[in-house]
Amino acid sequence: MAHGYILVVDDEPDIRSLLQDILRDEGYEVDMAENAASARKARKARRPDLVLLDIWMPDTDGISLLKEWSEEGPLTAPVIMMSGHGTVETAVEATRLGAYDFIEKPLSLAKLLTTVKRALEAYNLHREVVGLKRLAQPVGEPIGRSSVMQQLREQIKRVAQHDTTVLISGESGSGKGVMARYLHACSPRRDGPFVDVGVASLLGDNAMVELFGSEEDDKVHYGLLEQANGGTLFLDDIGDMDSATQARLLGALETRSYHRVGGTEPVKVDVRVIAATHHDLAQRVRDGSFRNDLYYHLNVVPLGVPPLREHSEDVTDLITFYIEHFVSQEKLPYRTFTVAAQNRLRNYPWPGNVRELRNLVQRLLIVGSSSEIDAGEVDAALGAARSMTPAALTTDADLPLREAREKFERNYFIELLARLDGNINQVAQHSGIERTHLYRKLKSLGIDAKSRG
Repeated sequence: MAHGYILVVDDEPDIRSLLQDILRDEGYEVDMAENAASARKARKARRPDLVLLDIWMPDTDGISLLKEWSEEGPLTAPVIMMSGHGTVETAVEATRLGAYDFIEKPLSLAKLLTTVKRALEAYNLHREVVGLKRLAQPVGEPIGRSSVMQQLREQIKRVAQHDTTVLISGESGSGKGVMARYLHACSPRRDGPFVDVGVASLLGDNAMVELFGSEEDDKVHYGLLEQANGGTLFLDDIGDMDSATQARLLGALETRSYHRVGGTEPVKVDVRVIAATHHDLAQRVRDGSFRNDLYYHLNVVPLGVPPLREHSEDVTDLITFYIEHFVSQEKLPYRTFTVAAQNRLRNYPWPGNVRELRNLVQRLLIVGSSSEIDAGEVDAALGAARSMTPAALTTDADLPLREAREKFERNYFIELLARLDGNINQVAQHSGIERTHLYRKLKSLGIDAKSRG
């Protein structure tokens, strides 16, 4: 599998030919453009993973072209500028517009290859960090020495070698996202992108644009499906996808191509899809709320993630893992759980699964003052998590009415999101607010709905 798709934009045929040969020998897929017009056309046809852009070209110079792309929004791929007559001012302007680096001609091929490799690594790392914000735990091998977790890890390793769609099912908070990333990391696509999509956070008509991208004149918005090209697209909460998007997704998966919204030319895509759900999708098919054909296309290889209560012997390992994580990554104070406290947690039913355990460990590290966490402190924390006290919803009579109402609404929606595991559809139904209006309400209250669930 190619290391990445690189677009070389240069008006000198010898430079283009040399770069094409060198980059292909290194395992990259390469396309060529001799001027700004052909560069626009190539970029519209397919999203590059990196662009090598010459500054001096006959129609539009590279700086102007870079400015044109940057005005569309954040650059969708790293850009390395090339020039034989560059100045400090030119390099500064290119950097200001978002260029990753500036290389002088005549080109040092060793320096060029090093810069290309570092640019791709930096961009992929940035993309990984963005995706990690939605995870219930850091990336790595799923935690647990129980027989059920050992069997699940082995099953994922076997499935990962076959480039087929996978449907992961399990309760909210059980770690479906972690399993999806582990599967990607074990697969031949591990060096490609992993694009994490929270389907429940996609808004109505905007879902089409977010997933499939859009075109307007020469301006291109690359959708999440295209961003995952060469790698894995993880569709979390697939059961919440609306029927129109389901139909379009099925067509894209069957033909490995699709049209961007407003586009006229098909976009080819090579991507592995992993979908996840906490719903009974088979029942949703019977109810008519989920397409039968899409269900069978996704359910080629089903994987079930067990709830934490079914492998409670892993609780101790998970506690240790999260303590080390929060101490090293978030600089929280180190505390240990007594044997009695651990025993309480091993016998707790964990309705919120691994996510609930993670949040509990974080909270106990933050609020406690002693070096040990005993059974009494665990009982108090679990009691607070299980029920919402009336005090949590009371308003402050000293506040003006508007501020008091906002305080109440904020507490109300934070608690509701926690109870319903961040599922926006369920929050909308429970609160009686249309989903689009709910997003506006949450935004006005300073609540980031996309970071939940």
